Amino acid sequence: MNKPLTSHDFAAWFARGCKPREQWRIGTEHEKIGFCMDTLRPIPYEGERGIHAVLQRLAGGEWQPVCENGQPIALQNRMASVTLEPGGQLELSGAPLDSIHATCMETTGHLNALQEISRELRIGFLGMGFQPRWQQQEIPWMPKERYAVMRRYMPRVGNGGLDMMLRTATVQANLDFASEADMARKMRISMCLQPLVTALFAASPFEDGRPSGYLSRRAACWLDTDAARTGIPACVFEDDFGFHAYTEWALDAPMYFVIRDGHYVDCAGSSFRDFMHGALPQLPGEYPTMDDWELHVSTLFPDVRLKQYLEMRGADAGPWPWICALPALWKGLLYEPVAEQAAWEMIADWTHAEVTALRQAVPRTAMHTPFRDGTLQQQCARMVEIAGEGLARLDIRNQAGESEARFLAPLRHAVESGETQAERWLAAWRDEWHEDISRLFVEAMHL
Repeated sequence: MNKPLTSHDFAAWFARGCKPREQWRIGTEHEKIGFCMDTLRPIPYEGERGIHAVLQRLAGGEWQPVCENGQPIALQNRMASVTLEPGGQLELSGAPLDSIHATCMETTGHLNALQEISRELRIGFLGMGFQPRWQQQEIPWMPKERYAVMRRYMPRVGNGGLDMMLRTATVQANLDFASEADMARKMRISMCLQPLVTALFAASPFEDGRPSGYLSRRAACWLDTDAARTGIPACVFEDDFGFHAYTEWALDAPMYFVIRDGHYVDCAGSSFRDFMHGALPQLPGEYPTMDDWELHVSTLFPDVRLKQYLEMRGADAGPWPWICALPALWKGLLYEPVAEQAAWEMIADWTHAEVTALRQAVPRTAMHTPFRDGTLQQQCARMVEIAGEGLARLDIRNQAGESEARFLAPLRHAVESGETQAERWLAAWRDEWHEDISRLFVEAMHL
């Protein structure tokens, strides 16, 4: 029998993600909320217009289906995947690419392929952070075993978990790091700036057909979803933060499941630390493998998640320009040394308590949230300015001679106007749409 793995082994798994700067890439993940064009109702899994039919049509060529219990639940190629969130939200987990120009080409290709299928099936996909019309009980669950475990467990640890699973959509950027110290610095900067990103990208003001009182209803869900695995871990603000500190935090976060013989074993609420000592009640005397650890790490949901790269998780999904804006923002902030230093100086004296308070406030007030002697609008403007300067210095251009900084355009417009996408939709709902939420399904649809 192999020697049981220790916390040092698990910390070393993170360290294997370290890469020299010349190998850094950026990945982008974005979710879309599907609906039927005639009824505006959510897309089911089965049926001639279901998610199953969408996956069948997307499959082929380099895209191969991934099945669970005989049913396709994802597509995969060598570097990317198309997956299903619990309520049928369709996600592209993009390849790690070397420029935002390449990211935008990937995103455009995916949306174009989806558009052809959408016309055929008479369905659409919303680019926004929260299902604006249909209630939780009206959303069909996708047939994935892991979601059945989470569905049972979520109501025990908060009131927002099932809404988060079924009704939200996000865009996420994934970044590399060079060393443990580089990871810790990037983690601290991005944890501090994540509430600003939530504010700037707010694009989910509606619930059940009316204004919800939030500008990011998606972010509000996360405030009441399993506090033991979400939010802003305090360890990130410690001077000695590194792989081991994150490992200790992850060991104390409750488990969801393990996979044995191709099936999920429900371990929800159990301790991975107990598992490490052979005392997991569901598998007595059995010790975890590194695959078990990797699975467990993927079920933790802090605002910035450490794997063998960093995942920036704070933004609402939005229209096409906003998908490309998020990786551009983070690349400009963290991949150019002068910009990274400026970002560090911006947040160096921010405390865990301050950032946690911001996280609580921004779902309602976004850029209008007070902070120190001003509001987050000023802080967001500075963040976007630093990112733009970083991208300009990196000076990676497309064939037309355009810099990656062009992808920050929607963010610049937002900070200059002081108005988020959510606020623009709210104004239209009130003044132009005569409070008819069905208009949003046209305005927010990926075309």
